[in-house]
Amino acid sequence: MKARTMGRLHREPTEHTEWCTRDHRCGVGEHRSADLIADAIGGRAVITRVRAGDVEYAEIRARIPLHSTETGARWQLAATLRLMRELLAAVAIRRGVLRGQTERPAINRRAA
Repeated sequence: MKARTMGRLHREPTEHTEWCTRDHRCGVGEHRSADLIADAIGGRAVITRVRAGDVEYAEIRARIPLHSTETGARWQLAATLRLMRELLAAVAIRRGVLRGQTERPAINRRAA
């Protein structure tokens, strides 16, 4: 009798999408698009479209040059976090928005 020393994982491969790169960026359970790059004033933002299983999402990476003083760098980090929250709130998919299942209770309500 042979003892198995290593566990074996088996994952069902996912089909390539029309937008994925079909190269080393695609893993067994994940597909990635080519990077979309925006350069500005010494900084850089990179957005990649990713599909993992049944979920698609945008992966955002940014390099922002920070101020040389601690106070300036902290101000920049706080502003970045606030703006990222605003970005997420603006682009987040809310329940029913894309499927036409929005609930609008005020439409049929009568004024008192």
